[in-house]
Amino acid sequence: MGVKQRVARLRRAYAPQENRPLDAYLKAMGSYAAVTASLAALVKVTGRPVPERPATADVVLLGIATHKLSRLLTKDAVTSPLRAPFTRYDHPIGSGEVMEQVRDSGSPTRHAIGELLSCPFCLAVWIATGLTGGLVLAPRLTRLVATALTAVAASDFLQLGYAVAQQAAEGGHDEK
Repeated sequence: MGVKQRVARLRRAYAPQENRPLDAYLKAMGSYAAVTASLAALVKVTGRPVPERPATADVVLLGIATHKLSRLLTKDAVTSPLRAPFTRYDHPIGSGEVMEQVRDSGSPTRHAIGELLSCPFCLAVWIATGLTGGLVLAPRLTRLVATALTAVAASDFLQLGYAVAQQAAEGGHDEK
């Protein structure tokens, strides 16, 4: 029995009532492994030093930047053209973000990419890997980009806090 037949049998046994494109997930995992291996090879070839322990400030900076970039790419209304071939608009979810559904028609690969591009938690792994590789290969540029993304994330929280305070103030004004 070939690999395709085994994957098809496994998919039917795993989720008989749902479309779970396990073969496309394997391709995505293989792509992630290839990207990660390429980054590691590039680090080795360039002779860049790899820190034994990343600085706490870098971990925090990259963590916040990863959060912001993953939300920007997976939920922001302005980036919806990047997701449109793989997702379908469902409804707005506030603060310039949209909820989208994965397109089930088409190839299993299209479906898997749609899941990746509509899930900030899923895409965060890829982004964190890229930023971490960037921290070794181009630390100054990576920190600059991460700082900008972190500033936008901080601004988002301030905007949301301001909106809550404004609603509370307006609500308090109406009660007088």
